[in-house]
Amino acid sequence: MTTAKETVKAPRSFAGRVAEKVSGGFLQFVLILVGALWLVPTIGLLLSSLRTPEDMSASGWWKVFSKPSQLTFDSYSNLLENSDITRSLLNTALITVPATLLVIVIGSLAGYAFAWMEFPGRDWWFLIVVGLLVVPVQLALVPIARLFGDIGIFGSIFGVILFHVGFGLPFAVFLLRNFFAEIPRELLEAARLDGAGELRLFVRVVMPLGGPAIASLGIFQFLWVWNDMLVALIFTDTDSQPITVALQTQVRQFGNNVDVLGPGAFISMVIPLAVFFAFQRQFVSGVMAGAVK
Repeated sequence: MTTAKETVKAPRSFAGRVAEKVSGGFLQFVLILVGALWLVPTIGLLLSSLRTPEDMSASGWWKVFSKPSQLTFDSYSNLLENSDITRSLLNTALITVPATLLVIVIGSLAGYAFAWMEFPGRDWWFLIVVGLLVVPVQLALVPIARLFGDIGIFGSIFGVILFHVGFGLPFAVFLLRNFFAEIPRELLEAARLDGAGELRLFVRVVMPLGGPAIASLGIFQFLWVWNDMLVALIFTDTDSQPITVALQTQVRQFGNNVDVLGPGAFISMVIPLAVFFAFQRQFVSGVMAGAVK
């Protein structure tokens, strides 16, 4: 005669029972609602950029749903005729793209060296790099401004790129070193037995495997540099200022150029969003890298 063993379930807490009940369709509905509310400012900015200054001063952006005739692209035409805004958009690209690419290339090389190459003081140098992560940007503004002034690059695009590269490298080296260290040693040894040198090994094996982490780093660096205003406000002049500084300058004359503020702000925001969504899958993979072995 067989006796069935009774399973005794541990009593669940009140919070656990509530979480179990709302984890279905209701939770998904709440998340969708929160996401929709989060997009309201973006939608409002887009619709405002498609209205005339007279309509913006007369009513809110939501009036376009009852009067779609208010929508027009005249503000974007005025934006393209504003030399300050168009030049600042070009300056932003000239600052952001090199600052992102240099951080990726240098950070990848340094991360591979710290992960798989033996050299004197490797661990101590890596600890110094990690320590640089806690150095605030504000602490270096005045000394670096004086240094750039002495060597003649203060106020130039090149100086802003150097600043962003210098402060982006510690995080890049830390992130990529930890990711590269998880590559199986057997894979690298097999490539070396096939005659691959360190540079070829890095380009053909390490870089393809590190794609998710590199994409995550690129998104972080791109967003930080593109949206930066503090560094650009200090280290740029009228000819080299990016879009963030140009919009801040235009705000001072809000009554005269409100027709370019909306389109300029929307373009400044939509480009980083497009970059993020373009690399969203690689970004998620890079963030989750190392969470599960």
